[in-house]
Amino acid sequence: MRRFILAAASVLLLGFPSEAQQSNPFPAGESRDLIAVACTQCHRAGPITQLRMGEAGWRRQVYNMVLRGAQIGPDEIEDVVKYLATNFGPGVPVPGVTPAPVKLRDGAGADLVAGACGTCHGVDRVVAVARPGGQWEAIVHRMVAIGAPVDAGQAGQIISYLQKNYGAAPSKAP
Repeated sequence: MRRFILAAASVLLLGFPSEAQQSNPFPAGESRDLIAVACTQCHRAGPITQLRMGEAGWRRQVYNMVLRGAQIGPDEIEDVVKYLATNFGPGVPVPGVTPAPVKLRDGAGADLVAGACGTCHGVDRVVAVARPGGQWEAIVHRMVAIGAPVDAGQAGQIISYLQKNYGAAPSKAP
């Protein structure tokens, strides 16, 4: 009985052996260990390693998480943002994920969608669901805010293209 209590106490204090043996899922670099501890207190690494945002997007995300209780000090925020933007920024491939090839419909703006949207995620995500025009506008503006490499004119072309080629009529609630 005493062995069982000691074994149970060691599991509670030290964690399960398999957890202790897992490697850090984040690439080497300054702030890696801080992120591994602060971020995985509440969720797994997946939500972080799957995102692709520029510095502005990561900064907003880090501040949001700090407000929710992430243990990152004010003097650590910029280093964390730089680490995240470098390792999980636009153009950095998502490990193990190969997006399905997509042939976009011809039209003005298709090249911008393929280039700008395809920088951070597969174009398959863009065209998977037809959306009302206002949703496309909101999505494109959000992507620009988090680091999509387009200017205001290009964003307008992308919105027009998506509304025309992948738009849907707004649903009418009962």
